[in-house]
Amino acid sequence: MSNFEKKFGKYAIDNLTIKLIICYIIGYVLSYAPLKVNILGYLTLNPALILKGQVWRLFTWIFIPPTESNLFFILIMLYFYYSIGTTMERVWGKYRYNLYIFTGFILMIVAAFLSYLVLYLQYGRVASYAAETMVFLSASFNTYYINMSILLAFAATFPDNVILFMFIIPLKMKWLGIFYAAYLVYEAGSYIYHGVAFACFPILASLCTFGIFWLTSGRFMHLRPREVKRRNEFKRSVKMTPPGVTKHKCAFCGRTEEDDPNLEFRFCSKCNGNYEYCQDHLFTHTHVK
Repeated sequence: MSNFEKKFGKYAIDNLTIKLIICYIIGYVLSYAPLKVNILGYLTLNPALILKGQVWRLFTWIFIPPTESNLFFILIMLYFYYSIGTTMERVWGKYRYNLYIFTGFILMIVAAFLSYLVLYLQYGRVASYAAETMVFLSASFNTYYINMSILLAFAATFPDNVILFMFIIPLKMKWLGIFYAAYLVYEAGSYIYHGVAFACFPILASLCTFGIFWLTSGRFMHLRPREVKRRNEFKRSVKMTPPGVTKHKCAFCGRTEEDDPNLEFRFCSKCNGNYEYCQDHLFTHTHVK
């Protein structure tokens, strides 16, 4: 990841979350505008029409609104997307966040073509039925599941962060992430039960986006022999630490567990030496070489 970032990091888009929200707003304007022509119908991710030459749909589908509801709910949703998106962009850095979003875009396009392929193979010569079904299904190939994969990443990164659900109920992000994951399983099971398993592909694209990046983020670093050895050495040194001396200290900002008992600390495997960082600077610091 670091080697690719050195080569391609300069191409990363700044404030990607804000630019995506602007696309959503344009989509909502087109959706509710009193137009004689359904412009959004020409922007959907429909593989059947893409194969006929309408290649612009590979890019314009990001304008399709993630969900349709009343104006109040839309404003709350856009603010929530902005809040978690900009936070993850600051924590991961713009390159890693760009890679996460565009990986989700690519996997969603793959999911759309897989759905069309399954439909085409399932109905054989009745290709027209597959095409008609894709017109209906293409509306679900939008950025909704990509935004929800960002929610999962946020919940996994800051599990104890508390939000006010419905502006009243305090709720930890880990419970919101668990609830959403359970809902995805229920939704996928419902599709399979009703014989439309191809509708699960957008959900799988979302989960794959989250899974790929979370598995490569160092969460299994503690299983490596070198990390086990370093952790055991650290535990032995802690036992020898005199009273009053802190156990953890961020090498970037200097905060310890006494400054905030809820702070999480991790060692960076890419730094040469035993450098420990708090949760706010684990992904954003400059590696010591």
